[in-house]
Amino acid sequence: MDLSNAETAKNLESAFGGESMANRKYLFFAEVTKKLGMGDLSKLFRETANQETEHAFAHFRLLHPELVVADPDALSDEEKKKIAARCLELAIEGETYEYTTMYPEFAAQARVDRDQKAVSEFEEQEAESREHAGIFRKAASNFGLLVPIEHHHANQYTEALNTLHSGAATAKSAPGDPQTQKWICRQCSMIYDPVVGDPDSGIAPGTAFEAIPEDWHCPICGVTKKSFMVYEEAIAA
Repeated sequence: MDLSNAETAKNLESAFGGESMANRKYLFFAEVTKKLGMGDLSKLFRETANQETEHAFAHFRLLHPELVVADPDALSDEEKKKIAARCLELAIEGETYEYTTMYPEFAAQARVDRDQKAVSEFEEQEAESREHAGIFRKAASNFGLLVPIEHHHANQYTEALNTLHSGAATAKSAPGDPQTQKWICRQCSMIYDPVVGDPDSGIAPGTAFEAIPEDWHCPICGVTKKSFMVYEEAIAA
């Protein structure tokens, strides 16, 4: 589907939100009526909630065709990783928005309205969203960081092989802009990208490695900042 029309995309987002909300609302109603001993009515709400889920999924597939999996057996491992990475990216994006913007603003308004119950609810959800974002980022690191690490190791082996055969080391790129220069952990080969930062440790995106506090630790193996070195990417011949 062509999503170049911003209004259609916006309407699909709204429709997805509406169907998703209906799903959770009907499940809540199902729980309430079940407690009231109205089994048939509870079943009706639950069945309708399932239908709303299918409607929401249909809208989301149109919004994100890159996530539609028609035949998983026809996908390469790289294609599967790309789809999974996109799911994690969207999950992190949503949870980050919740704990950095949505819930803090909601809590601030609730304080103005002197609604302490709402304040407590929003603050609790802000903390939970932060935790969820961290869990998703950790998953992204566990899966996604394997790719650059494996590439780095492969480059090291290739360089060693080239040196063995030719006696000349592979040319390396010179250190670049501190805002984009990557650093690699000598212990586990985790690569710090200043463009991404390390939000889980309080390091905002766009933070140059030199600007990271000295007490920062590798998020993968826990070694200190001193254990990192400039990540020199080999220049293609």
